[in-house]
Amino acid sequence: MSLTMTIVMLIAGWLAVASAMLWGVLRIARRHHHPVDSAAAQKPERQSTSHATAH
Repeated sequence: MSLTMTIVMLIAGWLAVASAMLWGVLRIARRHHHPVDSAAAQKPERQSTSHATAH
């Protein structure tokens, strides 16, 4: 097998593994995603007058 073919196969294999891992992570993320309650999302947050925060 030539050097060019080896490099092409190496890149193709890496892309296949990377896409499979991405597909798996997205599948798990979609399964474990909890939708945000629409009533809680529309409620405005309280405005604070103080801009300083203690660390």
